Amino acid sequence: MNFDSITTTATAALTVFGMKILGAIVAWIVGRYLIRLAVRLVSHAMSRQHIDPTLERYMATILSVALTIILIIAVLGYFGVETTSFAALIAALGIAIGAAWAGLLANFAAGAFLIILRPFKVGDFVKAAGLEGTVKEIGLFATILMTPDNVMSFVGNNKIFSDTIQNYSISPHRRVERTAQLAHTVNVQDAIGRLKDAIAKIPNVQKDPAPVVEIVDFNSRGPVLAVRPNTAPEHYWQVYFDTNRAISETFGDAGYPVPEEHVHMSSAAA
Repeated sequence: MNFDSITTTATAALTVFGMKILGAIVAWIVGRYLIRLAVRLVSHAMSRQHIDPTLERYMATILSVALTIILIIAVLGYFGVETTSFAALIAALGIAIGAAWAGLLANFAAGAFLIILRPFKVGDFVKAAGLEGTVKEIGLFATILMTPDNVMSFVGNNKIFSDTIQNYSISPHRRVERTAQLAHTVNVQDAIGRLKDAIAKIPNVQKDPAPVVEIVDFNSRGPVLAVRPNTAPEHYWQVYFDTNRAISETFGDAGYPVPEEHVHMSSAAA
């Protein structure tokens, strides 16, 4: 046995394999750099065309994933792996993963429909899947909502798409709905006039449509007024709290009595 020949052959084989490993590493690093560059260029191009930020992020993610798969196939082909067989393997794995991860694929499909149908976009304030918040991102599988108490929530796209979606940002105005309880002895028209004047002075309350203050109900304590000013969606909570304050201060300044329960009993029951 010629050990020198074996050593020489092994050294040559290891050298070739090491060069391939080194070449694969270089190809991966360069390829990932080029992918990031391509995604950046596409994002900038869509930004210059004023493409919606939601669609921009969605397309950038899809492009990054697709190019990364191509890079992996190219690296494997560099090592002599039959790429056609690898493509068939990917298809088989896709079927197996699709059966096991049906929920994820449903979220992916729902995300595509959210992008196409556009019930909301990034920056809108919505109620979806039982949550209210500002849309921060529509991802491949989940949508990120920032709730009013500053909690970031990740909600599956399929859960959002299969539930009722309420978008509070589409309309140029949003109605604030509050009620004001009156005592039986209070002059209703006087209370309505005072409240209309007070509501009209609240900052950001829109004049068109005009605020509504009318009797909406009656109960054992007296008439109930509906107080409904309109404002832009971004000023909703400011007008909401200011309306509560206006009701309290207006009734207090007018000296209205506190509404109390009145229980009427028959003489026989008494």
